Amino acid sequence: MPTHCRPDVVGLAVESVLNQTFGDFELLVVGDGATPGTAQAVQQFDDPRIRYFDLPKAPYFGYANRNVALSESRGELIGFAADDDLLFPDHLETLLRGLESGAAITYSQALWVSTDGIVAPFLTNLEFQDEMDAFRRGNTIAASCFLYRADALPNRDAWPEDVPSAADWRLWNRILDANPQSRIAYCRTPTVLHFSARRKASRHSAMPQLAEFIAIADSAAWWPDALRVPIDPDRTEQETFADLMGSTPGWCSHIRQASADLAARLAWDEIRHNRAATNRRLQALTGQLAAKDAELAARAAPPAVRPVRTPAQRIAAEIRRIPRNIIRLFRG
Repeated sequence: MPTHCRPDVVGLAVESVLNQTFGDFELLVVGDGATPGTAQAVQQFDDPRIRYFDLPKAPYFGYANRNVALSESRGELIGFAADDDLLFPDHLETLLRGLESGAAITYSQALWVSTDGIVAPFLTNLEFQDEMDAFRRGNTIAASCFLYRADALPNRDAWPEDVPSAADWRLWNRILDANPQSRIAYCRTPTVLHFSARRKASRHSAMPQLAEFIAIADSAAWWPDALRVPIDPDRTEQETFADLMGSTPGWCSHIRQASADLAARLAWDEIRHNRAATNRRLQALTGQLAAKDAELAARAAPPAVRPVRTPAQRIAAEIRRIPRNIIRLFRG
């Protein structure tokens, strides 16, 4: 868990890790030139599974410091948690099931949360080739969603250190390239609450997909209440959701069901709104097929046989072609 300047919420992120139903892990919190109060927020937990690295600020997002911590890690599996995200209690348990197939890397769904409490699922499914191709070009999956085998790469300290951003996405691609025979496993369950980073100063985390969801939520009265959580202006979004997760029985199941209902509703609306256009396309296609059938039938028909005319019939036909005024002249 790398952290730099979120002493206000890093304790909540740590607590969500400590509350996992699968408890055999070590949590390496990497202070990347961390601001005052960060160490206290982490060290308030008297838990031997936590190791805090208080390191000077490294370039960019501190990727080099992540490698320092990873080089001292001991686990067979490696995952990440953002200092401003919250993990569902069964996050690790869910991802462990994803690796049971022998995959080198697995990931779950994230519920993205806007600064004013609109929740929306990100449903990237890398089992579809077109989505995998898009993922290879750019990332749409939060880093907290991933878990991979430590032996998927030759070295544990594998974060790219010479890039200004998106090193997590580059790491996932490196793992995919190094394990071409091992498919990536998709856990179709939300296990992460992913919040808009403060540095982005954006309601929708500068993600166009989330912006689209928010636009729908702003105008749709049917948007599920569980995915529209009021945020007290004197509290962080993380505090509000941590309280709901910790104090409301069945809350995790409820918000997951609401997320599934939302996806189904949006899919159904897409079908209904496109029905007229679909019907027009079907009618045009039907007309094209009918014209093609007629053309093929005409090609298959035997050529017409012209009747054989007698000399008298030919003379009569020639006479019919003579203009009537000339005939009257001859008769006159």
